[in-house]
Amino acid sequence: MPNTFEIQGPVRLKGEIHPQGAKNEALQVLCAVLLTDQEVTISNIPLIRDVNKLLELLQKLGVAVSQAGDHTFTFKADKVDLDYLHTIDFARQAAALRGSIMIIGPLLARFGKASIPKPGGDKIGRRRLDTHFQGFKNLGAKFDYDSEQNFFKVEAKKLRGTYMLLDEASVTGTANIILAAVMAEGTTTIYNAACEPYIQQLCRMLTAMGAKITGTGSNLLTIDGVTSMKGCRHAILPDMIEIGSFIGLAAMTQSELTIRNVSLSNLGIIPRVFQQLGIRMTLDEKEDTIYLPAQEHYTIDTFLDGSILTVADAIWPGFTPDLLSIALVTATQARGTVLFHQKMFESRLFFVDKLIDMGAQIILCDPHRATVIGLDRSRPLRGIPMTSPDIRAGVALLIAALSAKGKSTILNIEQIDRGYEKIDERLNALGADIVRS
Repeated sequence: MPNTFEIQGPVRLKGEIHPQGAKNEALQVLCAVLLTDQEVTISNIPLIRDVNKLLELLQKLGVAVSQAGDHTFTFKADKVDLDYLHTIDFARQAAALRGSIMIIGPLLARFGKASIPKPGGDKIGRRRLDTHFQGFKNLGAKFDYDSEQNFFKVEAKKLRGTYMLLDEASVTGTANIILAAVMAEGTTTIYNAACEPYIQQLCRMLTAMGAKITGTGSNLLTIDGVTSMKGCRHAILPDMIEIGSFIGLAAMTQSELTIRNVSLSNLGIIPRVFQQLGIRMTLDEKEDTIYLPAQEHYTIDTFLDGSILTVADAIWPGFTPDLLSIALVTATQARGTVLFHQKMFESRLFFVDKLIDMGAQIILCDPHRATVIGLDRSRPLRGIPMTSPDIRAGVALLIAALSAKGKSTILNIEQIDRGYEKIDERLNALGADIVRS
C-alpha cells in the first residue's frame, strides 16, 4: 500500500478547514463501550489508522459495530468473547496499537479479568505502564506479567474502591483506572489524576452511562461505584492537536486559513503559545473559529527582561507535548530565538536532524532540549528525502516540506495516517501539492 508522500513546495494555502474528531479521546471512549451490554452511539469518530485498528479489535472481541453516519458508529457489547484474549490474532492486533491498553479497565470492571500484550505506538522514548497496573492493584486486582510471552494479565473477583495517588498524571493511565473504578464496590479517590479535555469527556460519557463521578476537570476525582452501566450517546471533541497543527501550517506557508468548529473553550493555552511565536490569529467564540491571516513575517516574543523565550510541555492545563514538534518547526521561519524543552519523552526531538538537513538553524542541546534560531525566512528550507518517526514529528516534517523550496519525500507515512485523517486530500483541497505513492 502507499507509503510515501511527495511534496512540492513552497505553497500558500487558502480556505476553510474543519478539524477531525480527537484521536486521544476516541481511543478512550471507544473502550468504554465494553462496560455495558446496551447500545452506545458515538459521533465525530476520526477514521484514522489507530482508531480503525481499535474498531477492528472491538469487533473481534465480539462487539457489534455498525456505522450510522460518516463518522458515527453504534456499538453493542452484549456478546463479548473473552476467549479471544488468548489467541495469536489478539496478540498481534493488540501489540500493534498502544491504545489497546485501555480495554483492560472496562474488561476488568465488567468481567473480572483481562490480558494484553505489551502495546505498540510511537517510538518516542520510554512509556511505562506502571501507573495503569498499580491502579488496578490498588482496586484489588492481582497482576501478573509473562516475560516470555510479553503479556500483562489482571484478575479480580471483586474490585473495591480505595484512595490512590497516581505516581504520574498519565492520561491513558487515568482513563484506564477510571474505566475500572466506575464499577468497583465503594468509593475510589484518584489524586494527581490527569485532567485533559479527553479525560473530562470520558467522565461525561461515563456519567451519561450511569457512573457517579465528581471532580471532573480537576486532578482529584471521586468515583462512587455502581453495579451496572447503561447505553448512551456521545460526541467526540474536535482534535486540538490537529488544530494546533493547522495554526503552525498557516504560519509556515504564509497561508490564510479559517479553522472552523474548534471548541475554543477546550483549547487551553494552545493559541497563546503560538501567539508567543508571533502568529496572529482571531479567536471568535461566537462562531467557534480561528482565523489566521497570511503572514509574511512573525517575531518570537521574549520574556519581560528580554531573555530568550522557553516553550515547555507540561501536564494539562500546560502546553501539550503532542504539539511541541509543531511549535518547533514553526519557529524555524520566525524572527528570533526560542528554547524548546520536551520534558516528557526523551526521543521526541530527534527528528530535528531532518530540519537541520533542510537548512533550519537548530541546536539539539540534549534529548530533551533544542534551541531554534529563526532567520525570518532569509534562508528558506529546501526539500529533502526523510522518514516520519512518529505521528507528530511526521506532520511537523510535512509542514516543513510544504514551506520548503523544491521536492520533499516523506517515507513511513503510516505514522501520519495513525493520527490525521486523509491529511493529503484535505490540504490539497486548500492548494497543497501532496502526492501519495
